[in-house]
Amino acid sequence: MSTDPQSTIDAFLANGPWAVAGASTNRDKYGNKTLRSYQQRGMEVTAINPRADSIEGAPTVPDVASLPDGVQGLSIVTPPAITEQIVEDAAAKGIRSVWMQPGAESARAIERAEELGMDVIARGPCILVALGYRE
Repeated sequence: MSTDPQSTIDAFLANGPWAVAGASTNRDKYGNKTLRSYQQRGMEVTAINPRADSIEGAPTVPDVASLPDGVQGLSIVTPPAITEQIVEDAAAKGIRSVWMQPGAESARAIERAEELGMDVIARGPCILVALGYRE
């Protein structure tokens, strides 16, 4: 894992495809805005939501295990206790880079992701800022 936060962010954004855990059908929620931030940049992204068949026209799956093979980066927009399980699921799926959005992280989730050898972005910038999200 890189010790320079910006190089970790640059590497995360350079290596797709990506997925958003906690993608929401509600356009006012950050899970939806995170998904749209990828779409606004033309990046290949899959939404993860167990109760939706489609979100913003993106392919949607119920859980991390159902993601297509090859997803490289996972943005996490879930409550911290769920984030901790998402980290385990992502590791099992072979995803090596996670970006825990502000409010989604917990010390345990960060520690566990690092133990699993993942590149972790947490306690810092929001992907909406990094991708220049616009309403």
